[in-house]
Amino acid sequence: MPLFEALSYSSDKNVVILDIGAVYTKCGLAGEIGPRCIIPSEVKNEKTEKIVKIWEFSSTEELYENLKNFLFHLFFRSLLVNAKDRRLVVCESILCPSQVRETLAKVLFIHFEVSSVMFGAGHLLSMLTLGTNTGLVIDLGYSETVVVPVYEGIPVIKALQAIPVAGKAVHRKIEDLLKETAKITEDGQDKPISEVPDCLTEELLEDIKEIREHSCEVLFEQDNEEVSVSTLILDAIVQCPIDMRKALSENIVIIGGTSMLAGFHHRLRAELYDLLKKPKYKDSLAIKEFRFHQMPAKQNYAAWLGGAMMGALETLPSKSVTRDLYIINGHLTDWCSISQEKQ
Repeated sequence: MPLFEALSYSSDKNVVILDIGAVYTKCGLAGEIGPRCIIPSEVKNEKTEKIVKIWEFSSTEELYENLKNFLFHLFFRSLLVNAKDRRLVVCESILCPSQVRETLAKVLFIHFEVSSVMFGAGHLLSMLTLGTNTGLVIDLGYSETVVVPVYEGIPVIKALQAIPVAGKAVHRKIEDLLKETAKITEDGQDKPISEVPDCLTEELLEDIKEIREHSCEVLFEQDNEEVSVSTLILDAIVQCPIDMRKALSENIVIIGGTSMLAGFHHRLRAELYDLLKKPKYKDSLAIKEFRFHQMPAKQNYAAWLGGAMMGALETLPSKSVTRDLYIINGHLTDWCSISQEKQ
């Protein structure tokens, strides 16, 4: 019996949960308390023989090949499951480009022949783990920070805020600070690290002392438009109707790997209270208190855990796109909420 056929009988066809991030992918099965594996979101390019991020592509065809090869490795080597005729839940960003969603759907339905897929926004799925349907979700990933107000299970799209400042910006800040201040010893002589080409790799581990602290300031430093992670939160609340603001400020949900930085929550809280004293927000907001939810799992896979809970519900089929429906329509329908009622 071929291996892929044997894998199809190894379990009772549990729902597969995928959260494909910019740097890492979380995958596992529905009903479990954590992902079975967290692997880098990268694949070997068959033409150049180089390892590339799956989201680094120049055409839809290249993206299709990246996803096909990556998911094959994920299903058959990491999860050890056969994807054919299996249901999936895909946790996606609320700002996921249509090109990416459509290409991923094509790979899953046409190449791997999955039976159904539910595409759910990670910001909404993460709230399932808390048992609440109202809150201000702040997602600090690798490429961007996104703030989404959610009221009664429905995102307030007009108040959505996003900036391209997150983990990647911290990495770049560390690299810049090392080039400015660090030195390297070679042949008994100290040289500025900026004079040594290609020495700052991701594999380099160094005791960088105060640079470690200064690099995270990029998250709170306001740019030319006076925007930072902390102002993003208040701007999102201001854009919401006045009767929602108190509920949102008292139900702040923070997810994403970058938010796991030591001391981040305390610094963010202090920044928010300090900003409330400024005229820009003092005159428009009557908020006196911010309350943060304690996540039941680590922030980097909070959205995945919400997807695992959704995958275990009996209502999953009604919220999923079946393979037959996809073949008939030829495209996906966009999501709107995770409420049980169809919109």
